[in-house]
Amino acid sequence: MSSTLLEVTRAAHEEVERFERLIVKDLQNEPSNAKDRLFQSHRVRHMIDTISVTTEKLIEVYEDKDSARKDEVAALGGQTATGTNVFSAFYDRLKEIRDYHRRHPAARVVDANEEYEAMLKEEPSIEFSGEEAFGRYLDLHEMYHQYINSKFGEKIEYAAYLDVFSEPQKISRKLRMTRQYRDYMVNLLEYLIYFFQRTEPLQDLDRIFSKVVTEFEEQWMGGMVEGWEKDDKENGHAPGEHTAIDLDYYSSVEELMEVGPEKLKEALAGLGLKTGGTVQQRAERLFLTKHTPLEQLDKKHFAKGSRSSEQNGDVAALREADNSAEIALMEAKVAKLCDFLNETIERTKENVVKKQAMTYDEIEAEREDEETQADSESDDEDQQIYNPLKLPMGWDGKPIPYWLYKLHGLGQEFKCEICGNYSYWGRRAFERHFKEWRHQHGMRCLGIPNTKNFNEITSIEEAKELWKRIQERQGVNKWRPDLEEEYEDKEGNIYNKKTYTDLQRQGLI
Repeated sequence: MSSTLLEVTRAAHEEVERFERLIVKDLQNEPSNAKDRLFQSHRVRHMIDTISVTTEKLIEVYEDKDSARKDEVAALGGQTATGTNVFSAFYDRLKEIRDYHRRHPAARVVDANEEYEAMLKEEPSIEFSGEEAFGRYLDLHEMYHQYINSKFGEKIEYAAYLDVFSEPQKISRKLRMTRQYRDYMVNLLEYLIYFFQRTEPLQDLDRIFSKVVTEFEEQWMGGMVEGWEKDDKENGHAPGEHTAIDLDYYSSVEELMEVGPEKLKEALAGLGLKTGGTVQQRAERLFLTKHTPLEQLDKKHFAKGSRSSEQNGDVAALREADNSAEIALMEAKVAKLCDFLNETIERTKENVVKKQAMTYDEIEAEREDEETQADSESDDEDQQIYNPLKLPMGWDGKPIPYWLYKLHGLGQEFKCEICGNYSYWGRRAFERHFKEWRHQHGMRCLGIPNTKNFNEITSIEEAKELWKRIQERQGVNKWRPDLEEEYEDKEGNIYNKKTYTDLQRQGLI
């Protein structure tokens, strides 16, 4: 019954419409505090993701690449290989319905609205550290320590770091080209994205970054990206570093000799010329380049391997340009996220400065006040409960018994790489998460359907390998109706569908 393609299509449309009504209904309720508002945003985001997944399935059905939907519609109209028989199709379907209810006499209509309405009361699980205080503040301590222990950073206080982390252009270009700085920017960008997704789930981050990339590429081609402008300075070197000496100021070899042997050697090396010999020989060799282009100089003046060094230098320059663009793009994304999180950054600064001026007792009192305030904001939250073992809360809002905690293995951690290395505590939560939105979103990003075949699979590589094997097996075992469906003529001869249709078209049957 429900396995027919048309029934699956109908159910998918119904699910999409029901989620749309739920989203409207949820957004009509004005949250009483910031916590409820965040829960509402995550619920709506989850429903939007579910609608997207269901819509993608519907698109595949309507594309009908295997003509399954077309055949099913034709069968409903009574079209068969021998002709059209509407009454036969009707009574066959009626018989199928009666057989179904005969096999399932206790079957009843389930009101799905109750299950969907319960979703409006759910509180999504959102992880925030103590420093983040449920999304009120940023926790940049890891990036701060990486900054002050690096060559590009300064030994500054955490409060001062909050003022400069969003302004990377103040760091010299040469230091920003290092691998250490690149790793720092990767970590900073990943944290800001993770924080933004937790606090602003309804924002379309992909569209925001797409606009950032478009604007960045235009500015990069024009050399107008702040801190990466195209000028006479390349890779942090001063103008004319390769020549090191401006020959226009010298009219003779003797005057050039006064520069000294080291500067002459450096200038010759920058041009790929030999650097050996006395001071006079070096000056004479360099003075030749004042009126003679390098291409016209005798090969004996060039150092061995200078041509290959030049080629290697070109390759290195291209690689350096790519690295520069990558780092500059990360800086642009960080700047955009900082614009969105500007209010949060300011609150974080104020909180850090306030805590620096407080004693330990005052900090503890402030923390208790914040917890009390957070409790008073929610009508469903009770008073603080003593929970030194940090046991999960039960249905009554109190910590569950320790024996139950051990029985269900809630101290056992399961990590899922597909969910972004998210941790699940206890076997039951781990098994349940394969049907939840986070795992479904991860599978969708990999382009893999979240079916039962992938239960217990938490590694991205394992999921890709299994999906590849399933596709290969489906290619071999896929039923091909044109070649495998059998037809019999009046004389009892057996043909496959394609041959039978061709013979019938030619009037041979």
